[in-house]
Amino acid sequence: MDHDRGQQGGSLLVRGGRHLDVVAGEWREGDIRILDGRIVDVGARLTPSPGVATFDATGRFVLPGLIDCHVHVTAVTADLTLLPELSPTYVSFGTARILDGMLRRGFTTVRDVGGADYGIHDAQREGLVAGPKVFFGGKALSQTGGHGDPRSRGRIADEDHPTRPGISRVADGVTAVRAAARDELRKGAHHVKIMASGGVASPTDRIDSTQYSVAEIEAVVEEAEAANRYVTAHAYTGRAITRAVRAGVRGIEHANLVDDEALDVVKEHGAVLTMNLVTYWALQEEGRDFGLSQENWTKVASVLDRAHDALGRAHAAGLNPAYGTDLLGGMHRHQAQELAIRARTIPVIDVIRGATTVASALLQREGRLGVIATGAAGDLVVTDADPVADISVLAESRLAAVIQDGHVVVDALVPSDQAASR
Repeated sequence: MDHDRGQQGGSLLVRGGRHLDVVAGEWREGDIRILDGRIVDVGARLTPSPGVATFDATGRFVLPGLIDCHVHVTAVTADLTLLPELSPTYVSFGTARILDGMLRRGFTTVRDVGGADYGIHDAQREGLVAGPKVFFGGKALSQTGGHGDPRSRGRIADEDHPTRPGISRVADGVTAVRAAARDELRKGAHHVKIMASGGVASPTDRIDSTQYSVAEIEAVVEEAEAANRYVTAHAYTGRAITRAVRAGVRGIEHANLVDDEALDVVKEHGAVLTMNLVTYWALQEEGRDFGLSQENWTKVASVLDRAHDALGRAHAAGLNPAYGTDLLGGMHRHQAQELAIRARTIPVIDVIRGATTVASALLQREGRLGVIATGAAGDLVVTDADPVADISVLAESRLAAVIQDGHVVVDALVPSDQAASR
């Protein structure tokens, strides 16, 4: 199955305008021809094909569709201890709204790192819901008392039903984590997520803890690699990052408390950081309004202050973290603000690369997503102003159009119901 394709691809000729060569960091003149959802030609004054619609981008700027590598599309509340108790139907409707908002902000692809399953992936792919293409990992794996264990101290263990909402599942011991990884891979997961350190939104663990033994991590890595997939790990501290990467983990989520040794290990092993600064700002400002407990809210400050420093040091070390947001509940609306937050610390072109070429490499879709080139998906974002000169154009979602798989799904010049059918 071609997982990076959405519903039936459309055909479109995007005329005029300047499109961004993300790799070179340069704007180029030329038309873009999309056939059956794929870019088949990029060049000057392309001839329109009979029966193929034309989109006039004259005077505008065209970028590849944006990619968010750390989302939780089922997180309809910031209270992750409550999420497993909600009706799956309710969560599904909330997820549909979240996905639609992401697409309207120019994110044509997302990677869900806890919560989304094959049903959400298939619904988007078949056109049942409007939203980004969804690369999913199913439920993240957590040890008892780890970041993915939503139980308070007074709750006893209970069986987790496969359709029960939630971002994670608990598995302890090499045999159990191996079986859990195999189960998520059986259901089509594009990656396996593990919780390798404590976190902000969990009730009983310390942020500076390490989680899962090295043997358990290596077992998950072995299962993922056997399925030609990879493992990504929630990890804040340098100690947690170093042990996970040395055990074979390919992706690191957050890394707010990373140290120089861990950065060296990440580079040595070719691992990829996915950072998400906007969620800590949003949690501090609004988290309690959307269900975050007071106890968890107090954890936010311990990682917020060092997040900007971590991003700057990672970039100085030659690492450009993939774009991620990790927003929860009503805070999803701040998704694009991560662009502006990063631009305070690193060059804008690298911010855009984090949401395009770096992201596509993490998804193992180099040349197929995140670029405007022959063979890539027909996913484009069109703006009236140069976002490299002014990132607020993207950060505030001032978009002229969003094109996904050759379909104009958002057009500021026409009503949304007409745009979706073009």
